[in-house]
Amino acid sequence: MYKAASFGLLRSTPLRSSSSSLFKPLTPSRISASLVGSRSLVFVRPVGVLSGSLRYSCGSDRRSSLLSARTLIGDKPTVLDRFERKIATMAAENPFKGILTSLPKPGGGEFGKYFSFSALNDPRIDKLPYSIRILLESAIRNCDNFHVTKNDVEKIIDWENTAPKLVEIPFKPARVLLQDFTGVPAVVDLACMRDAMNKLGSDSNKINPLVPVDLVIDHSVQVDVARSENAVQANMEFEFKRNKERFAFLKWGSTAFHNMLVVPPGSGIVHQVNLEYLGRVVFNRDGILYPDSVVGTDSHTTMIDGLGVAGWGVGGIEAEATMLGQPMSMVLPGVVGFKLTGELKNGVTATDLVLTVTQMLRKHGVVGKFVEFYGGGMSRLSLADRATIANMSPEYGATMGFFPVDHVTLQYLKLTGRSDETVSMIEAYLRANNMFVDYNEPQAERVYSSYLELDLTSVEPCVSGPKRPHDRVPVKEMKADWHACLDNKIGFKGFAVPKELQDKVVKFDFDGEQAEIKHGSVVIAAITSCTNTSNPSVMLGAGLVAKKATELGLLVKPWIKTSLAPGSGVVTKYLLQSGLQEYLSKQGFQIVGYGCTTCIGNSGDLHASVGAAISENDIVAAAVLSGNRNFEGRVHPLTRANYLASPPLVVAYALAGTVDIDFETEPIGVGKDGKNVYLRDIWPSSEEIAETVLSSVLPDMFKSTYEAITKGKPMWNNLTVPATTLYKWDPESTYIHEPPYFKDMTMAPPGPHGVKDAYCLLNVGDSITTDHISPAGSISKDGPAAKYLMERGVDRKDFNSYGSRRGNDEVMARGTFANIRIVNKLLKGEVGPKTVHIPTGEKLYVFDAAMKYKSEGHPTIVLAGAEYGSGSSRDWAAKGPMLLGVKAVIAKSFERIHRSNLVGMGIIPMCFKAGEDADSLGLTGLERYSIDLPTNISDIRPGQDVTVTTDNGKSFTCTVRFDTEVELAYFNHGGILPFVIRNLINSQN
Repeated sequence: MYKAASFGLLRSTPLRSSSSSLFKPLTPSRISASLVGSRSLVFVRPVGVLSGSLRYSCGSDRRSSLLSARTLIGDKPTVLDRFERKIATMAAENPFKGILTSLPKPGGGEFGKYFSFSALNDPRIDKLPYSIRILLESAIRNCDNFHVTKNDVEKIIDWENTAPKLVEIPFKPARVLLQDFTGVPAVVDLACMRDAMNKLGSDSNKINPLVPVDLVIDHSVQVDVARSENAVQANMEFEFKRNKERFAFLKWGSTAFHNMLVVPPGSGIVHQVNLEYLGRVVFNRDGILYPDSVVGTDSHTTMIDGLGVAGWGVGGIEAEATMLGQPMSMVLPGVVGFKLTGELKNGVTATDLVLTVTQMLRKHGVVGKFVEFYGGGMSRLSLADRATIANMSPEYGATMGFFPVDHVTLQYLKLTGRSDETVSMIEAYLRANNMFVDYNEPQAERVYSSYLELDLTSVEPCVSGPKRPHDRVPVKEMKADWHACLDNKIGFKGFAVPKELQDKVVKFDFDGEQAEIKHGSVVIAAITSCTNTSNPSVMLGAGLVAKKATELGLLVKPWIKTSLAPGSGVVTKYLLQSGLQEYLSKQGFQIVGYGCTTCIGNSGDLHASVGAAISENDIVAAAVLSGNRNFEGRVHPLTRANYLASPPLVVAYALAGTVDIDFETEPIGVGKDGKNVYLRDIWPSSEEIAETVLSSVLPDMFKSTYEAITKGKPMWNNLTVPATTLYKWDPESTYIHEPPYFKDMTMAPPGPHGVKDAYCLLNVGDSITTDHISPAGSISKDGPAAKYLMERGVDRKDFNSYGSRRGNDEVMARGTFANIRIVNKLLKGEVGPKTVHIPTGEKLYVFDAAMKYKSEGHPTIVLAGAEYGSGSSRDWAAKGPMLLGVKAVIAKSFERIHRSNLVGMGIIPMCFKAGEDADSLGLTGLERYSIDLPTNISDIRPGQDVTVTTDNGKSFTCTVRFDTEVELAYFNHGGILPFVIRNLINSQN
């Protein structure tokens, strides 16, 4: 029912030249008047060096390249001739092969060869941040003077001077990481690309990952059953019942595509599995040693940065292009040096630290930058603590929060079962190539773009909320902050509850027991999420809190939905080894499954009586979770206040039953001896936690867990899938549906498009997240998606979540802008997933209004405020609007990945001029909008200004956020994946 448009992603800002040069620059001629840069035009295999393997062959066939270029730019003989002459001068092999150096083994022989920084004899390299050295090594190793040029290498070496100029560089990550919510649509797209190749008469088997791809199924388990010793098995049965078709599809993908590992459900959370098992730190492939690096289709891929592996989140389609060998185009980032000193005080957790760091970095401004941690305090942080800080990079806005490899890293690698020989190889390589930090030696001065410093002794216990992860609240100020939130007008820190209603108490019957809730009552308490479940100190700390509370006679109220979802089976082993799982279970924190659960909205239903008490009395109920995201509407539709907290504090707030408490002066409860019990009475000391970690977390636990991880549970192993390379689409499926993206694709690029007389589909304010645009959580019991499913015989109880149905474009289009908390100014104060169909004045669901506009032949746009598209790197937040017919988004600012996604989907991202927005310009959203973009891509420049006109005579200037010439090329092709398909076919021909 959709007319397909384009899609693809890129993340970058305008390309500018560098004045300094170590090498003679190879600046390409502008192709079709700056259509694209010299690289990224042609699809080729990943460039490797001295490899006999086709997958990692060096260079590319020049004839294929020229054919691809001709397709790209069209028939412009003069331009093409100039391009061909340029190609003829380019090297066919790596110009840096002369610095390949042998890395000897201590006992004789060699580990392999590596590209030696020292052999370049350039003093600038010694001052580079460690994170930039990883980009430099990749550029040197992949240099072919076409996709990666010597000039690119020089840009990185001269980072101190070039980074402020926002120069563009290519980057080839070593591998790709997926989870199932984003993995399913990625595999759907790959399967669809195979069909497109087949229909265009080419070899569909060309669509295969050329770098290692690891997909961990962790996002599908929901907390249907809690407070039960059988919860893990029961929830897995529900998970397979709902997702059997999705899981079978992924299992098919693992056999149909090469180089793809699928970790079955029930194994753990993707980022913890990546940290404990998948992370290589250093690759040794075909005798070449190089640093591990990864891009993942989940924002919190950054957790691996704590292990010294460069990794960050990208949109799904960009990850697909990376799988298929396409170099990523990125801006050479600035690096914020974050110095850590001192040591955390007794009783302060890594969660308290990361919430403090998040607030500091958010205030400093680190969007699009790397953050690199250093200083004397590093030795006081465990690897798990570092991973906790790195995990929340998306929340503080950085691309990475990087911790260079040091002795702590090596100890962790040994703890988690990496072999002694592997660890020896990692240390030897990183030391030899000046990428290892030894704090026992004098530290060379490194240059950073800006500097921050934190004394760890200043960190205090805290939470964040009630609606954003960077709104930190010290625990001692929680009660006062809560009452301020009740008073404040509706916003990120306000609920606007009238004074006379703030003390209202609602009594209700809970399974025959008298229960009550009021504003601030905790109804969900979840130990969940990759951020914290990978950290033994906070997990065992939670167990110690539960133990002390149990022994004093405190119990969590039965109507609070409590849950514990470990990030891997290792957590279960050490909780059992310590004897603390028994006490967690007595407080209702039985293990419910191994996956993300509550943190991504898979919290399951509340008890019917609790839900009724909240909704019928307009209670501002609270959830407390050890997660990383607490945007409104994400955790659960009925919890308007959501606080991020350490696992021990999750248990404490569950015991208190409310966030309306001052732990310093008010008791949590009354013990069995009739005396008040305070938080200090049940809080473990840092020494107590450390001793428990030392005695309970053992190397054999990691080895035994991961030896069995790919074997799968019986339900997974019993799935049967066809042994075919082309997927057999089932038109009746409500989970896996053939998308329309390549339906009418031809070999000719479609070219750019402008916008004429568009209506405004939504007019929204600041901080609209990808959760607002494309929810991942539960599907509302009414609305277009529900109607679609019920028409196809799906019972309400089997709706599952939007995240689980991302393989079906029909469901996801109907779920676009379906967040129940979205505020659309066209509705004049009403909250919810509806809009106004302007020609008729009808109030309709957003999907229905969009389809009405499409049937009438009217394009649409979206007006937005600042930070549009913040939150998860969710490509459906761009795919969905494209399917609805949205042609442009005009905003004050964009989150970096989402802007790229919009470009890739053929939606024009535009920014108001500084100091302007829809309100200041007097735009109501009731106007019709025209954006006059040239029809020839060569007439568009990155970052150029255009005039937007309305039908009531207003006009204003916006900046078109095509940030690089490469993005213009993808826009011209209708997206990065159509671009890849065309170039693959040309290469084959």
